[in-house]
Amino acid sequence: MKVKMFITGGTFDKEYNEIDGTLFFKATHLPEMLKLGRSKVDVDLRTLMLIDSLEMTDADRQTVVQQCLKSKEERIVITHGTDTMEETAKVLGTSVKGKTIILTGAMIPYKFGSSDGLFNLGSALAFAQVLPNGVYIAMNGRYFTWDNVKKNKKAGEFEEAVRSDLVRGS
Repeated sequence: MKVKMFITGGTFDKEYNEIDGTLFFKATHLPEMLKLGRSKVDVDLRTLMLIDSLEMTDADRQTVVQQCLKSKEERIVITHGTDTMEETAKVLGTSVKGKTIILTGAMIPYKFGSSDGLFNLGSALAFAQVLPNGVYIAMNGRYFTWDNVKKNKKAGEFEEAVRSDLVRGS
């Protein structure tokens, strides 16, 4: 089973400029990460963009949707910045059917050495192979459906969204 991997940027691929302290994009770290993780999954990598998710536009999200729709692979992993990952997951969840799509990211850049990125990447690849068709976010060993997830910015982690259609106490 081949897994298509679309790269969009985000913290996964950020580099640190030691002179001015800024973060920037140079190239994707995904091939290095897959090698370091000794992955044996048949993966076809494609870089769509290298941007911070806060800079992702509706047109960028449509590019991701179109690439997923055109992909012959039914199992897809997308690396994405965590700040707007839920928005992209929602667009994919309402637009793409018949495929298993996993969005994942990192809270700390891979190049920092203490990143959660390698673990999240491995989890996303595993989830892509076993979950039924649908769109999911995979972070910190957990997965969430696209329509029931939110980033808890205070805790720095993803969790299930509070569903407004559920009545508490009944």
